[in-house]
This record gives sequence, C-alpha cells and structure tokens, in this order.
Amino acid sequence: MKTTLRTHTCGELNASNINQKVTLCGWIQKIRNLGGMTFIDLRDRYGITQLAFNAETNPELCKQIEPFGREWVIQVTGTVAERYSKNKNIPTGDIEILAKSINVLNESITPPFTIEDESDGGDEIRMKYRYLDLRRNPVKNNLLFRHKLSIAIRNYMNNIGFVEIETPMLVSSTPEGARDFVVPSRLSHGEFYALPQSPQTFKQLLMVAGFDRYFQIVKCFRDEDLRADRQPEFTQIDCEMSFVSQEDILQTFEGLIKYIFKETKGMDIGTIERITWHDAMKYYGSDKPDARFGMRFVELNDVLQHRDFKVFNEAELVVGIVAKGCAHYSRKQIDSLTEFVKRPQVGATGLVHIQCQEGGNYKSSVDKFYNQEDLAAVAKKCGAEEGDLILIMAGPRLKTQKQLCELRLEMGRQLGLRKAGEYKLLWVVDFPLLEWDEETQRYYAMHHPFTAPKPEHEAMLETHPGEVNANAYDLVINGTEVGGGSIRIHDKNLQKRMFKALGFSEEEAQKQFGFLMNAFQYGAPPHGGLAFGFDRMCSVLSDADSIRDFIAFPKNNAARDMMLNAPTPISDAQLKELGLK
Repeated sequence: MKTTLRTHTCGELNASNINQKVTLCGWIQKIRNLGGMTFIDLRDRYGITQLAFNAETNPELCKQIEPFGREWVIQVTGTVAERYSKNKNIPTGDIEILAKSINVLNESITPPFTIEDESDGGDEIRMKYRYLDLRRNPVKNNLLFRHKLSIAIRNYMNNIGFVEIETPMLVSSTPEGARDFVVPSRLSHGEFYALPQSPQTFKQLLMVAGFDRYFQIVKCFRDEDLRADRQPEFTQIDCEMSFVSQEDILQTFEGLIKYIFKETKGMDIGTIERITWHDAMKYYGSDKPDARFGMRFVELNDVLQHRDFKVFNEAELVVGIVAKGCAHYSRKQIDSLTEFVKRPQVGATGLVHIQCQEGGNYKSSVDKFYNQEDLAAVAKKCGAEEGDLILIMAGPRLKTQKQLCELRLEMGRQLGLRKAGEYKLLWVVDFPLLEWDEETQRYYAMHHPFTAPKPEHEAMLETHPGEVNANAYDLVINGTEVGGGSIRIHDKNLQKRMFKALGFSEEEAQKQFGFLMNAFQYGAPPHGGLAFGFDRMCSVLSDADSIRDFIAFPKNNAARDMMLNAPTPISDAQLKELGLK
C-alpha cells in the first residue's frame, strides 16, 4: 500500500523482501529493551512488523527511541532482514526491519486499556474510548467483515437488476410498530418529523413509480428497550420487487443468502428448508427456532390428562422434550433446571421430569399420580429410550410453548448442541396476519399494516380476523431472525379493509397513510419484498453474541453514546428556537 509516507504496510513484508529498503508507518504496539537490542512491534490496520534497533551499531537511534511509548505514531526507514527468532503466528514473522532512521509523527498518552486482542478494559471504558478499541484486531476484523459483506450484497443485487435508491431520513410519525424518535421542526413549531423505523412506504411508492427492483443498505431507528441484538439505530438491507409472488421472493433472496455464505464463509448451504409458523410454534415454541439440534416438542395432553393431577388436568397444553442420555442427571442438576424455568425471564411455576432408567423403569417427580405404565406411555409418545430424560411443562398454550422453548435452548447449550460454525437456516412462512392485544382489546398487524393476507383467507378478514394467515415470511439462522417480509397489499380497497380490521377510522387511515392510498389509485403493481437486519446478519455469520461488535460507534444498553455522552440537554436558546420553551 505505497504512499508518499510509506512504501509498505505492516502486514505485507515477508522473506521475499529481504535486503529491500522500506519505510513503514504505524502505532507502537510494544517495546522490548533487551540491553544491546531494542525491539518495537509496529502496528497498522494490516498487521504487525518487528523493528530492530542495535545499540552497538546505531547508538544514536537507540537513544532517540528511549522516551517512546505505546501508541506513539512513528515512521521508520530500514532494511528488511531475516528474523533470528521467528514468529509463526503472524504473516510477517519471518522478517524484521533493521531500523536506520525514525520520525515521530505524533506522541500518545498512555491509553486507558491495553490495545491487544485480549484487552484488560471493560465494556464501558472501551465504549468511551471506542476509537482506541477499534484498533484491536477482534473489533477491527468485525468491521472489515461488515465491509466485505456489504460489498458482496451490493455486487449480487446489482448483477440481478436491483437499483440502490436512497429514501428520506426525516419522515412522518406513525402509530403502529415501535416508538419513533421524533425531531422538532424549527420552521413549523409544534410539529415533528420522525426518524424512519424502515423505508417501508417509500419502497412501495418506488414500486408504484415503476422501478421494479429496489434495494438499499439503510440506517433505521427505533426507540425501544435494548438488548444484545438491538440498537436504537441499526442498518437494514431493504428490498422490494414488482410483479412477483412469494415464491419469486424466496427464490431470489435464497440466492442472495447462498452467495453471501459462499463469499464470506466459503460454505455451500444448499436449499433452505421451510416451516410454517404454526409448526414452528408447535415443535419449537418459537417463530425463530434454532434447528441445529432436535429436541422437538411433543404434546402430551392425551396421555397425561387422565389421572388426578390438577396441574396437568387444568392446563391448556401439556408438552415435553427429550434430553438424550440425560437420565443420569442428579437431583441437584434437575433442581437447577427447575430454578432456570422459574426465573422471571422465563416465568414458569415448575417443571416435571421423567428419568428413563435401565430395565424399562421410570423415576418421576409425579410418581404419586402416575404409575409405571402411565410413564411408559409418555416415553413411547416422546420416542424416549433408556438413558433419556423427559422434561414436561404445562399451562396456557402460547405461554407454555415460549417457556419450554427457553428450556430447550438451555439444554441445547448445556449439551453442546448449539455449535459455533454450524448453520441451520429456515424460512418461516404463513404467519398470522393479526395478533390480539388483551390490554387494548384490538388487533395489531403481526408484521405491518401493508402485509397482504393469503388470497384464500381474504374473505375472513371481517368475519374471523384472528384466523387469517399473512403472505409473510421470515429468514431464521440458528434461532435468530435475520430478515423478514411479505407480499404487500396493492389494492386500495383491500388496504382499506386491513385498516378497518386494525381499528383505524377512514379519517385516521387517510391522515396517516393517505399518500400511499392515493398512490395506489395510479396503477400500483403487485409487489413484495423483505428486509434483512445487516448488523444482526454480521453477528450471526461470525458467531458473535452482540450486534454492537459490528457497529463502529454503538450505544450501550441504556441507549447512551459513552464517547459523546449523548443524549445531552440542549440550551434554552435552542429550545426556544424550536418552539419547545
């Protein structure tokens, strides 16, 4: 990477460069003074090269480097030589630079944590000094992977005819979905813009405009509680297509995902399996199941609701999983599982277990209610064998499914079944169009209000809205939803019916979405699309726990920027100018 200040980077020199005169620039990673010889590890984005200073042959240069410290920025000129003590852990480990001259480009105070792969800095301090954290290889490499992924996506999308179009960042607020970040207008006091949660309506308008295939790698904003896979600002791969069916969209973006895995991981993932939302909930208790391992749910109402056990008899759902080879679990281990499901994050009241012991015997926490024949019937239905452990939960269907899902994932973790580097992809299809909220006593769109119902379910929109399936789909990788979308409503009359099902009056619908409804009057084509979470995709493909690792300057769990100390109050003068004081 030749420039006017350097002839090479710190990651490219090797034995083929021996005896060449070179100039390098970078940051001092480490200094080792061994008396007659001093060694400096010089680091830049590309790697590390060892510099050698000989006190006998060049005492003045050794004197010059005495005050140097970690993270000083220097320029060094010297000759490439074979390294006596080679380092096989780095690409430049066969050589070193015999320094002839050195120039200090900038000094540095001692950094607050070590800039090494295994840093001694905690999360908060590293986020406060994020520009230093970005010098560390793990963080730097995450951003380089993000770059590689974005280039692969843009290349693929361009090659299949998609056009990247930017959409506005200042939009109107909408009542559906997560909370908006709002921006006060200086020119119209009392009125506010919102930052977009997604470019949803704009990409539909682009289909009306005839662009046919649109995509955008775009920043979006949601004012919601944070966790490892959420940030208040995040990036989507946003896509839309015209004149397509659901099958067309799944095929198109399955091609993209295959390409991404090939380009970034060197892996051929084959055909992505499909599962309906109903089956995902029935067998995994989640609409984003981790299918790297089995342990599928088995519903047990018919074999357990015939004895005098009130917990099971009164339950809407009795359901279990089989942990293979775990019948040996001690009382302490089983109690630990019980405590796990009782945690507030899971919310269960208890856990029933059956140990399938040698000789066809069964030991259970409900022995006084069920005999050996009963327990054998449960084992048979579950497909449990000698040496297996059956874990059973009961209660309201949806709540119990979610609780057993958490236990299944925990057992998968304990048994080493959720393996890093192993990927299981699923398309989850046929979601419910609407979900009922008890608190507000109304339906909400499970995805968004522009999602089309399955054509065969349209007639039930007014009569049985809770039974209508959506023409919607999600892509799930290893239990993480990385993207989702739907066929959109392109008929203004069907869109009006959808708004009515969601409790919108005609006036409210017109006020919020009149621009879209009006556009549909000018020949809207059938269209659909999806959006992938770009940050989330980066983390899943890298087997990382948090999307923060792939964002250059992320917020913490309190949605604060520790480096900028944002958000901050603004002055009275600014508030007055905005009409807020």
